[in-house]
This record gives sequence, C-alpha cells and structure tokens, in this order.
Amino acid sequence: MSRLALMTFGILREAHGHPAVQGFHDQGKDVFATVDVTDGLIDRCRYAAEGDPFGAFVTGRLATPELADRVAQTLSLWTNLENVYAFSYAAEHADALRRRKDWFLKGIWPAYVAWWVADGRWPQWRDANARLEHLHDHGATAFAFDFRSPYAADGRPVTLERTRIATLRGR
Repeated sequence: MSRLALMTFGILREAHGHPAVQGFHDQGKDVFATVDVTDGLIDRCRYAAEGDPFGAFVTGRLATPELADRVAQTLSLWTNLENVYAFSYAAEHADALRRRKDWFLKGIWPAYVAWWVADGRWPQWRDANARLEHLHDHGATAFAFDFRSPYAADGRPVTLERTRIATLRGR
C-alpha cells in the first residue's frame, strides 16, 4: 500500500530569528505538538535527528541563494489524503495558515506538494524539491499534486472524501 508524502514550502519575510517572524516559530511549536499526535501521520522530518529517514536537508531552485536564510520547509509521511487535509485546515495549523501573510512572502510558487511513495520508501528532500518544482512548472499531475487536484496512488485523479474529512475534524 502506498503512503502520502507532503512537503510544505515558504519563504519568510525576514530571516529566521528576526522578530517579525518570531510568531511563526512560536506557533510552530504548538503545530508540531499537534501534528505529532494526529491520526494518519506516519512520521515527519525533525532535521537534527540522527539517521533521519528523510535524508539530508536540501532546498531546490525555488529557494534562490539570496533567500536561502528565509526558507521554511517541512516534509512528512501520511497514511492518506483525508488525514493530512483534516490536519491542515483544523486547529493550530489553520490558525497559522490564516496568519501566513504576516510571516511569508507571497510567491508564485506552490505552498506545498503531495505525492505517493511505495511502502517501505521514505520521501527524500531532493525528490521533494523536484516534485514542488514540477507542480510549479506543470501543474498537478500524478507525479506531484495539491488538494485542489489530488491523485490516487494508482495515478487516477480523485476527489477528497469530504464526509470523512468532516468526521476527522470532529464535525
């Protein structure tokens, strides 16, 4: 059975550590605490963990050298689309999304990308960046997609199961 990889990508208005983006880092602690106990999360990259299965952190071409100190990315592995969607638009994470204009530049790049990986495989940073770039360059395909145009693991376009998402969100 395949698993869903998700990478988020953004460029902060200021460098990490700047007071203007401190709220993002402060709220991030609550977001990570919530995601770590969310049904459907298999694991997420923790950057400093020895032997991290996500591999060495690298950025792609959308993170230009002059903005490298402002890149904020996450990489995670999930059981399915609905669980990651329910997390993304509920509770602490939804509040952070509402405040993203305070912290992030508005870009022409996608804010996230999803794709399927085979059981036993882990998404790697280099591949994640290539998929984000593919989504940016070509739009959603089975290779790289978003929630507006999701794909099943077998490559078919699908529709998110909204009733399941509502149940997961407790509505």
